[in-house]
Amino acid sequence: MKREYGTVHEPPFPRNYAPEFLELERGKGAWLYDTAGKKYLDFGSGISVNALGYGRKDLAKIAKIQMEKLIHVSNLYTTAPAVELAQKLTGFGSFAAVHFGNSGAEANEAALKYARLCAQRKKGPEAFKLLSFSDGFHGRTMGALSVTPKDLYRTPFEPLVPGCTVLPFNDVEALETGLTKDYAAVIVEPLQGEGGLNLMSQDFAKTLNRLCEMHDVILIADEIQTGLGRLGEIFASDIVGLKPDIITLAKPLAGGLPLSATLIPEKINSLLKPGEHGTTFGGGPVTTAVALRVVETITAPRFLAHVREISSVMEDRLEELAAAFSCVGCRYGTGMLQGVSITGHATAGDVIARCREKGLLLLKSGTDRIRIAPPLIISEKELEYGVAIIEKVLTQLEET
Repeated sequence: MKREYGTVHEPPFPRNYAPEFLELERGKGAWLYDTAGKKYLDFGSGISVNALGYGRKDLAKIAKIQMEKLIHVSNLYTTAPAVELAQKLTGFGSFAAVHFGNSGAEANEAALKYARLCAQRKKGPEAFKLLSFSDGFHGRTMGALSVTPKDLYRTPFEPLVPGCTVLPFNDVEALETGLTKDYAAVIVEPLQGEGGLNLMSQDFAKTLNRLCEMHDVILIADEIQTGLGRLGEIFASDIVGLKPDIITLAKPLAGGLPLSATLIPEKINSLLKPGEHGTTFGGGPVTTAVALRVVETITAPRFLAHVREISSVMEDRLEELAAAFSCVGCRYGTGMLQGVSITGHATAGDVIARCREKGLLLLKSGTDRIRIAPPLIISEKELEYGVAIIEKVLTQLEET
């Protein structure tokens, strides 16, 4: 292992990770600093996790106070922060209960388990199939991976969970013929974060709602990346008109601490028996205490209004880039989860690497798209600064 100029080369991590890492030391607001002192504007927010940015003294204070009282109690007991957070989350819709976990994959695993249990007890053992869609991403644990149709992730670990089918995303005709009563659940992202920033069409959402109700199939909205304000509303499902039975949340929920939530309705909760699912660490007192502040902050009307205002500016700037540069294709996404495709001799990787050199951190989505998902507290001035860096990089790429 070697450390130099803010990077770590070949650290003792598994080889499924890159051989080189940017070594970050601290952050403030929408900015990060590496161990060499270099400053970066963050357009990735820890893969849509750090919605409130960095260096939040209020979150640190809440965590400290709670840690001095209780750090962990297991799922044999509970604490006031967990109960209060569960009450708040169920109040955002027609939900009866919340299963707390530690990650998005765990939230989706819980959702799939609940859906299969529900189908077995209501429709019988033949209704066990799970439906997902092209370019979707739902996690890397075995169940979540089974409904994630990407060969790079899946092939080394097959055979996976049986009964999983994939249909084309936003293809209403394929959905009409493909979804039947034999399914236990459908899992879908309202906006595909990893798979190309494709937004669900309202026709597709309407068809999903109708068919799932007709066939008594549990509809799961994976809002791990899109939920809690990322698109300017509490849930992205509301934007596209999706009416899920279950919503899964994780990334921004506890401000960077590991916490997930699987929101379930009474028709599922009434079928559950003690011991059929559980977790040791999920819903701990520290993570839920911090999450209470995060959720209260994000869901405030003025905060969501700010997100929508900045999102509109981002949309305009990305449309301008698409019009100005031949190596930029279409704009994708909405809210604070947008991007553009990179075409021609340039690649998304080229743009991301050059922007990092100039002090801007970006993400990739799909095979050819840069993904912009900054902290939701970013200012318009900071957003403009970041887009200006992207513009400089695109200019350089077109000149080579």
